[in-house]
This record gives sequence, C-alpha cells and structure tokens, in this order.
Amino acid sequence: MDAFYASVEQRDRPELRGRPVIVGSPSDQRGVVCAASYEARKFGVRSAMPSRTAGRLCPQGVFLRPRMDVYREESRAIMQLIATPGAVIEQVSVDEAYLDYSALCGAGDPDAALLEAVPIGRELKERIRAGRGLTASIGIAANKLLAKLGSDFSKPNGLTLIPERDKVAFLRPLPVRSLHGVGAVTEQVLVGAGLRTVGDLQDHPGDLRALVGSWGPVLRRHAFGEDDRALELGDEIKSISSENTFLRDTEDRAVLRGCLREQAEELAAKLARRQLEARTVQVKVRYGDFTTLTRQFSVEEPVREARDLYRLGAWLLARDRLVSRPLRLLGLGVSGLTEERARQMVFRWETGRGSR
Repeated sequence: MDAFYASVEQRDRPELRGRPVIVGSPSDQRGVVCAASYEARKFGVRSAMPSRTAGRLCPQGVFLRPRMDVYREESRAIMQLIATPGAVIEQVSVDEAYLDYSALCGAGDPDAALLEAVPIGRELKERIRAGRGLTASIGIAANKLLAKLGSDFSKPNGLTLIPERDKVAFLRPLPVRSLHGVGAVTEQVLVGAGLRTVGDLQDHPGDLRALVGSWGPVLRRHAFGEDDRALELGDEIKSISSENTFLRDTEDRAVLRGCLREQAEELAAKLARRQLEARTVQVKVRYGDFTTLTRQFSVEEPVREARDLYRLGAWLLARDRLVSRPLRLLGLGVSGLTEERARQMVFRWETGRGSR
C-alpha cells in the first residue's frame, strides 16, 4: 500500500488530499512520526522521526493522531480483497504482503509465466482502488527479493515487472542498501570498501565473506537477483508490548504506577484474545537524554493475568532502580509466548477414617 496511514486519512478527509499529512504526535509535543504522505516526504519527513523535527521541516504539515484500529481494520479488508483462489499469501505487515501465483501462471518459460501475472496485478490494483479508495504498488518477479524491489520502484500507484532475463541489469544501478539484509552497518562496511551499487557487488572479484562474514555468499546471490526464500505462512507471535511517551519527563510514582497498570491490563487482554501466556516480562525506560534501558525476568510457570504482569514489571523497575531520574517513556512487554495451558483442578482423594 502507498503511504498507508496517511492515504487512509486523506481518503476519509478529502480536504486533506494533496496536502502534506503527517500521522503521529503533534509537532509541539513529544512523540514520533508514524507515517507521512508523499507530499510531506518531499520535505524530508519520514517515519520514526521526532514530531518536532517534522514540524520544523514541514511547517505547513497537517499533523493527525494515528487511528491504529482504523488502519488495522482497513488492512483486514484489503487482505480479504486480495485473497483470491489459487493465491498463497504471506502478510508481512499491516500494509504489505507477498502473493505467490505460481499455481495459476503457466509452467515452462519463467518470463512467460511472469507476463501472465501482469493482468492479475492490474486487477488487484483496481479491486483495491474500487473497493477501498486507495492505491497500491505491485512488483512482479520470480522471487521475493525482486518482487519487493519492484513494488518500491515506481511508487505511488505503480506496477513493475522484472523479467528474469533483465534482473541483473535492473539491479546494477541500485544502491547496495536496496538489497534484502543490507542494513546501515553492512552498508557502511560495503561503501567503505568501494561497493556503493549492486553493480559494484556483481563486479567484485573478491570473496565478500572478507567484508560481511558468512553472509557473503548470500549477498552475492542477492546481487544477481537470486533468492530462494519461501513464503512464510505461519502467524506465530513472538512478543507483545505496550509503551507510553509522557508529555513531560516524570518520576511521579502514582503516574508511573497507573501507566504500568494500564499496560499490564492491555497486555493481559491481548494474551487472552490469542489464548497465550508469557514466560518473560520486560520493562523499558527512556530518559530525557534518550538513554534507553530494558530489563527482563523469566518465570518458570507462564503468566497471563494483569496483576502478575504488573507485579513483575513493578518489581523490575524497583530492582534495578530504573526510576532514579524522570522518565520520558515507560514500556511493558511480554515474550516467550506459549499456548494457554488447560486449567486443572486437582482433587485429593483419601481413603480410611471415613474421609474423602
């Protein structure tokens, strides 16, 4: 989906169309940007940027509080629209998915099969536009690596086909950061070695393991458009968390206790809905200078009740004296999730002396 959160807001409020919409905390308050429309991105606004910075970059930006429930419901509706017979779907996030149409497209020549997928892509885009009033960008290729690159290539409202015969040439001018698995640290190492583009990686005569370790062979395959990752169809949840950023740094114990109790209740409700329990509870604090600390504690018997989550969280805060100075942010999370155990009632049965 194209600038998903901001596009939903512009759809629901037509007067915002064409204007720089920034979803997140107001520019005069603490918080971060959740999403930015393409109009706002032209000013350098991006996700995870402090809202105050976004306000300085884009003074005419329209700041809107995020409506996560609305975005999640919109995501469910879109995923239902694209769930056509014969398509295998891996939903990556609230606004992104991979679809495998191999069963519907012809066997034999790979590029012929990809061409058969083009009208399917156009139909999906039209279905989303007509049904939800939103635009999507689609990449069509023989693997996840290339399909993802294609979906980003001509945003917004794009459709890009990357034939197998053209994939190496398509990749050559792209920056190394474009490749799956290349983060900021790896990019810095590669650029430091003079490898700025994917073409540089393709032409590099040496062993990439000297630069990126055991991942070198995989990186080289990616540089040539080779990717054998299958779609991940499981929906296992690894962790759940809740965080609050305060308007002003605070060490008021009553405020912090109230915040932690609300977070515990929120997590308990999420665990109950998913019929899960947690073995590990984690607290996260951030101070005014942006120093961030996390502490966690694992229990042998999983917990799921709000009172238990609260007690463990409060204990961690006290144990490590994390409230030794005012907090900017407080978070509570759980991990080590397991399916909820059947609750057993144990009876003791005694014989003799007339008692049971």
